[in-house]
Formats: sequence, structure tokens, C-alpha cells
Amino acid sequence: MTVAETDMARTAAARSANTRHRTAPRSPREQVHAALATLLNGRAIGEQLPAEPQLAHQLGVSRATLREAMRSFEERRLIVRRHGVGTFVAPPPPVIETGLEELESLDTLARRMGLETRMGEAVIEEREATPNEAFRLQIPPKAPILSVARVMMTGARPVAFLVDVVPTAYLRRQDLGPAFNGSVLDLFIQREHPSLSHSRTDILVEAADEETANKLHLQRGDVLLRLEAQLYARDGRVVDYSMSQFIPGHFHFHVVRRVGEATSKSARPTSQISDAKEADGRG
Repeated sequence: MTVAETDMARTAAARSANTRHRTAPRSPREQVHAALATLLNGRAIGEQLPAEPQLAHQLGVSRATLREAMRSFEERRLIVRRHGVGTFVAPPPPVIETGLEELESLDTLARRMGLETRMGEAVIEEREATPNEAFRLQIPPKAPILSVARVMMTGARPVAFLVDVVPTAYLRRQDLGPAFNGSVLDLFIQREHPSLSHSRTDILVEAADEETANKLHLQRGDVLLRLEAQLYARDGRVVDYSMSQFIPGHFHFHVVRRVGEATSKSARPTSQISDAKEADGRG
């Protein structure tokens, strides 16, 4: 991850913190988190931050409130605190970078990039679909589904929370085995059933709720990147609805976009278009 990308992630965090609370007052904790994110955005990697008393005065908060925020930022590897020396802007962590044009699991991507990741113990249950899950899966309300939730780790650090919801017509609890902690997408590919076609993905930014914050060792309200995807079979049915929440800084997603033919023609001068038509005999 480049310095520019790290700065962009920090800027997004600060902007999102501001956007979330335009219509509601922010708590002192949320205010200091947003202020600290803005401060880091203006600092170079490795730069030392002011001493704690000076920084608390600069941000207009108590030292206790600042220490709580600093602990959160240290856990997210945005800062490094060295006892007896000071606090520094952290270098970027190892990052998983990928384009979203080709569908592959995070497990597969990490292995291909040589990054060491692992999945925490999966929470697997068969239950009725919620109204939103039924809508996303295009199945009747309260239809039976299989839910697979797990945390993705790098070392001892959680970096993403992943949930797959699958109609039991395609996958049952007994199909996963006693110690499943991998990818539902990879399982479908290995089984070659159902025959997969494509995925539609929405990219969102959201604040961590209390449950997700606990799983990812964050503070409630911290910014997360969220991908919601519907996986389609070749017959047009939705076979998986996934919700993936990522800690900014550990993942870099990009999309390659090609210039369309219509856009290219509309950008050409009128004289060139006329010349082209005459050359084709279409004056």
C-alpha cells in the first residue's frame, strides 16, 4: 500500500466520521477519534506526534479520553507507541490488493499473493432467512438458509468479518464438515455445483456496531469498508449472499474501467467523425 493510499484511507475515515453525525451529536469519544484521524492524515509515516499533554490540549480533550483513543489507533496499527520515546505514525500494514473484475475468494487471493492469513473459528447455523436475506437471495420469507460467519486474521490481528448466507437447497450444515473455516465460494467451485455465473457487489462505508467492533477489536463507530455481494448461478438464481466488513488499511480494492465505444466517439471532434463517415461511404 502506498503512502498516498494510506493517506486516502485516513482521510476517508475522518470524512466518514463527520458524515455519520451531521444530524446527530457525536460523543466525546467519537469526536476525538475523528480529530485524531484528521491529525494523522496530515503527518508523514514515521513522524512523531506531540507529547500526550500537548496533544490532549491541542485536541481539546482530557488525557484519559486521548489515551483511550490512542489505544484504539494502536490496535488498528495506525500509530506506534515506544515507551520512553514517543508516539509515531505507523507504516502501512501488509495489504491485500485486488481488482473486483474477477471473482475469487480472499483465501485464494491471499495465497496467490503469498500473504499469511487464517480464518477464525466459523459460526455456522441453519435458521430462517431474515426479510433482508430473503430479498437478497430472492427466496420466500423465512425460507431455510445456512449462515456461515468467521473472522479473517493476519497473525493474531483480525482484519475482516465475513458472513455468507446460502439457501439450504444448495448447502447444508453437514456439507461443511466439523472444522470448516474456509470459503463458501471455493467450496462451490470445488464441487462444481451449482454452476456459477457472476457476482454483483455493492461497495459501502459504514460505522462498526458493537458486535462487529468486538469481533475486530475496534471501538464502536470506527469506520469499516463493507462489500455486499450476490452470487448468481448460470440459471439466474442467487446462490449466496455475502457481507464482508474490512478494516481500512489492510485491503485495497480497485476496478479497471474501459472507455466505451460510444464515449470514445462522442469525445472526437465533429470533423473527424465526418471524415470517418466519408471514408466509409456513409456521408
